[in-house]
Amino acid sequence: FFRQTPMGHLYRHYLFACTTLFLLVIMPSEALSQPASAAIEKIESIISKDEGGRGMESLVVRGDLRRAAELLARLKPLRASSAGPAHILILSGFPCCVNESPPTETDGPPGSFAIARAVVGLGHKATIVTDECNHEVFRAAKKDVGVWAEGSLELEIFPSEDRMDSSDYEKMSHLVNVADLIVACERAGPAEDGHCYTMRGIDMNSKGLIAPLHKIVEMGRKEKIDGKVDSSVRFVAIGDGGNEMGMGKVLDTIRTNPKIKNGSKIAAVTPADYLIAASVSNWGGYALAASAAVVRADDTFRSQDSSVCYKEMLKRWIEACVPQKEDEISLLNRCVQAGCRDGVSGKLEATVDGMPLEKSLECLQHIRVAALDGNNA
Repeated sequence: FFRQTPMGHLYRHYLFACTTLFLLVIMPSEALSQPASAAIEKIESIISKDEGGRGMESLVVRGDLRRAAELLARLKPLRASSAGPAHILILSGFPCCVNESPPTETDGPPGSFAIARAVVGLGHKATIVTDECNHEVFRAAKKDVGVWAEGSLELEIFPSEDRMDSSDYEKMSHLVNVADLIVACERAGPAEDGHCYTMRGIDMNSKGLIAPLHKIVEMGRKEKIDGKVDSSVRFVAIGDGGNEMGMGKVLDTIRTNPKIKNGSKIAAVTPADYLIAASVSNWGGYALAASAAVVRADDTFRSQDSSVCYKEMLKRWIEACVPQKEDEISLLNRCVQAGCRDGVSGKLEATVDGMPLEKSLECLQHIRVAALDGNNA
């Protein structure tokens, strides 16, 4: 049906565009089918096993992965004046390798670009936002990321808070004014004292590394779109340690969990509407991408003739939204070549949170299998 020919590619993109238009404009939101819900529950169980032994299992909010995926897959532009697709801001960057240049860690960029891939695959537009100190790594990640990103993925950079000027805040305000959803993936979040800390309790603000990206979330929550009540921009967050933006939703748990060292000091106070806690934040990005693909496939299947092969439809949405192993190997290698380091070991190597790359690739594969096999329609 979709042969690897120029005409086949054109027809595939045409079908996806028509389906996206139908779902976003015509089809109302519905409850997921049982098989789709089961697939997402399986994915949630895969990413919440606390592989690093840092107590993250206590941070899991059951059902928030599904709720976030439904929001992303069914997202519509919030403003009546919007003529184009929905626009998602993806906040990332955790400069915990404070004595290195760049100080960027390997957890964050892959997950953020996985989310961006899903955003674009679903017919939306994505902008990844990070700190100036992380620019080299994220720019390297974006380079050669794939044809899917052309014209639909942007990268925005902000300086540390002490160097922000009026033009930076104007740019930040503009981003909020065109955003329909904000997603954070392994994004450093301010603690109660307003500073962002590493898991070891090192103050990253005092090192001049942190841009005030939390203000994007604050601005989005204050905005009353088209004068409507309860019309603010919603916020989805992914984290693994308790010091990431969005973890304010489970603030007390972070502070009291004995497995989370320095919990009272490092706990991030900004709460997410939907929080996805994962053993590794990159894995949470893979999970959100795959789960959104499941939701879109489920909605598409139920909106069309039942004779359409569900499995084939699901495969197409997963291919459009979820990276392959080869994509992640190449992306992480580009990041490391740009100076990105393992945030746990501090080594300049393609490992994440002290785990070999094979562990992340294994998780990605398990997520893809769960997305496909968890559905029996």
